Amino acid sequence: MDAAVLDRRTRTHTECVPPVLVERLLALGHADVVRAQALAGDGDWFCARAWARRLDRQGDTRGALAVLAPYVGTGWYTAAEEAARLLEAVGRAEEAVGVLRPFARDGERSAVRALARLLARRGRGEEAYALLLPHIDDWYLAETLADVAAGLGRGDEMATLLAERIAADRTCTRCGGPDCPRLPEPSNAVALLASLRERQGRPDEALEVLYTYGSAPVNDHDPLAELLVRLGRIDELRTYAADGEHPSAVRRLAGFLEEQGDVPGAVEVYRPHLERDLGHPRILLAQLLARHGRGDEAIEVLRARETDDDCTLDQLCGLFAAEGRAEEGLAHLDALKERRGREEWELFRLRGPLMAACGRLDEAAAQARAHPEGGTPYAVESLAVLLADSGRLKDAVALLETAPLEHRHTLAPLLVEVGRIDEAVALLRLPLPPAPSTWGAGSDYSDCPPF
Repeated sequence: MDAAVLDRRTRTHTECVPPVLVERLLALGHADVVRAQALAGDGDWFCARAWARRLDRQGDTRGALAVLAPYVGTGWYTAAEEAARLLEAVGRAEEAVGVLRPFARDGERSAVRALARLLARRGRGEEAYALLLPHIDDWYLAETLADVAAGLGRGDEMATLLAERIAADRTCTRCGGPDCPRLPEPSNAVALLASLRERQGRPDEALEVLYTYGSAPVNDHDPLAELLVRLGRIDELRTYAADGEHPSAVRRLAGFLEEQGDVPGAVEVYRPHLERDLGHPRILLAQLLARHGRGDEAIEVLRARETDDDCTLDQLCGLFAAEGRAEEGLAHLDALKERRGREEWELFRLRGPLMAACGRLDEAAAQARAHPEGGTPYAVESLAVLLADSGRLKDAVALLETAPLEHRHTLAPLLVEVGRIDEAVALLRLPLPPAPSTWGAGSDYSDCPPF
């Protein structure tokens, strides 16, 4: 085994059995296949991790660690982190620290974080604090540093450090203009400072921080909106969300009302913002209505604004099928095709599920094959998925087997479902062919994705 190869395979899910399929193999009773891949000389990490966890759940931690040992022996951090987790779980925390420390010493960010959290859990918070403090400018590690500081009662000290960074000169280093600011370092300093104040029982100060410096949403979570919900200050959240400039706040307010059973109130939160593109309120409203059995209304919400963007069309066609109105969905696509004068695959692919819902699967397959893009890899896979979703697994497999290497990630799960387990695993484990050069003299132009 080689650490670089293991890392590449894990990151790209290539030359290995991906984790979802590993779990499917175990669910279908093919534990022997997972074990064989886990213990193979050129091992499969996702199989090894799943097999080790299975052994650990059965009380065989020693066996689990033995499975991981060859992977850890390559010097690959991901395997070492998994081994440390198992060691800590069975009370061997010092060994877990020993596994993580060399990686942390070499500057592996994930190792620094994992080691600090482990130390803090074992009552060694000061050691964790000292480990993290030099990394305060790193948003990823600063979050853990704030947690450790709060646990040690050093929230004020940490708050001072964060406030200094928020107040520091952040003029853009590229243009020097005062209207082109940079984020503080760490970039999540404002959210962390507010979080510290809230944990100290000082919610008004937390709110003041967020109102003063702004609260940039992360992964669609607005720190200010979340804090207002936790504090029960819903009227204040309504005011904050009213102008529509904070789409995450709009979504959080609607979500809160839905959680409380006030679906009409949640609906009304979105309505004033439907003509705005910011945050996709029209799609969110349609999803809300559909969740509560109001699919027909959801369709009208999406149809009220003529658009051909992929996200809206996907939602709309899905609703037409779910509400038993597939023929209307096809008519909608016909009208769109007439307006545009063409129907690329991205639009045409939406016809398949609608035609299948109308009992016209064979016709849909024939039209897909006849489409100008019907022979491209993405079109073939789209048709195969349609066949599989319609219960015709063998037809889907036969279609993809015309170019198995090209379609391995779509084909392999289907092979598993039809009982051809060994073929599926062998196909996934095959080495990738060398990537052709697409740059420089003599390179061929291609109009086929990936571009």
